[in-house]
Amino acid sequence: MGPEGDAARPGRFFGVYLLYCLNPRHRGRVYVGFTVNPTRRVQQHNGGRKKGGAWRTSGRGPWAMVLIVHGFPSAVAALRFEWAWQHPQASRRLAHVGPRLRSEAAFAFHLRVLAHMLRVPPWVRLPLTVRWLRADFRCDLCPPPPPHMPLTFGPPPPRAAAPKRRAGPLADLESEPDQDAEACCALCARSFQDEEGPLCCPHPGCRLRAHVICLAEEFLEKEPGQLLPLEGQCPGCKNSLLWGDLIWLCQMGTEEEEENLELEEEHWTDMLET
Repeated sequence: MGPEGDAARPGRFFGVYLLYCLNPRHRGRVYVGFTVNPTRRVQQHNGGRKKGGAWRTSGRGPWAMVLIVHGFPSAVAALRFEWAWQHPQASRRLAHVGPRLRSEAAFAFHLRVLAHMLRVPPWVRLPLTVRWLRADFRCDLCPPPPPHMPLTFGPPPPRAAAPKRRAGPLADLESEPDQDAEACCALCARSFQDEEGPLCCPHPGCRLRAHVICLAEEFLEKEPGQLLPLEGQCPGCKNSLLWGDLIWLCQMGTEEEEENLELEEEHWTDMLET
């Protein structure tokens, strides 16, 4: 478990979780769902449909949220992961995963499916975190997650607030000499569209601003055939950058209310087939 796994991170939270039923009458049942707020969501499940819970969990509680996978770039990406985890037999990406065995518990089967999902595209390229929320349910995943996916324990860390941008005449004067240069991508020299935010290098002194696609292609030059980069070297300052961190930083300052996150516009990775 790396230190970055529990550090507060900026941006929005998209997670896909696994519930386990603690009711003796229904013990062993599981449920896979999507959430932007794990604490609130498990309370909704245990409160029944009138409190916003799902019909499959209503009246069968209490439920424990034992595991969550988070770090998805958008709500749509997380929802597609949720669907594939719920219906592995219908996903062509998981055709190699055998069906549930008669002697296999539902919990063990869902962990087996999850382990394989984290090892196949497009999910193997995402900066995901696998987090056990209940230590007493922890099991080793086989196969284990890729090295770039940290395995962590405990509740998700709080989201860090996005730093406020400097405002006022002084800030305008300081940025005026480079205003034209910063309005264009450093890699293709084309201007940024109003609806797309450029990726910016977080290292002090580096003024790199680039289109998401342009920088992704730059990072993938050493990995032909891949769709999503894991890391690369900044073309400006030559420092090493993690792709997942760049995406999180790009989303800073654009956070919406959690109640509206299900209506999030599609991310560029959402067109990947599952």
